[in-house]
Amino acid sequence: MKIGVIDNGGQWTHREWRVLKSFEVDAEIFPNTVDDEKLIDLDGLVLSGGPASIESELSKLGNIKQYINHDYPIFGICAGAQFIALNSGGNVSKAVHPEYGKKEVNFYSKGSIFYDIPEKIIVWENHNDEIKSISDDYIICASSDTCRVQAFYHKSRDIFGVQFHPEVNNTE
Repeated sequence: MKIGVIDNGGQWTHREWRVLKSFEVDAEIFPNTVDDEKLIDLDGLVLSGGPASIESELSKLGNIKQYINHDYPIFGICAGAQFIALNSGGNVSKAVHPEYGKKEVNFYSKGSIFYDIPEKIIVWENHNDEIKSISDDYIICASSDTCRVQAFYHKSRDIFGVQFHPEVNNTE
């Protein structure tokens, strides 16, 4: 199995790669400007975190819009999840309460890859923007007291996103 990690300029991209490697997954980091044809043979894709504000720095997210059209599973982390939401007709804007540090997240829908996650977990947050809404093609499955969309999954495709950082040690 080969997983691509798209580097959106986030500080933990190499940590995402190392986590995959620790599970003996063949993983490779690609810049977000790589041509999508070079990703065609992958078995999955991780869209890493990125700029401090996706709302004001959307141009720094390269060719990500092209990657979402492939059939392989896609997992978006923080800015990666925000980009998925934006490109599915959702809305991302400045958070009323930017989140940084440990936060309790409540999972209330256990579908898809989130089936075995406890109802409440402690996660590491690091975002100034947040997903305000997402297409009806997605199910919002987790929230916190300050951020309504902490995790989501697509109803019929293998596309997932989390606002928090599962690759950081402080996430359960």
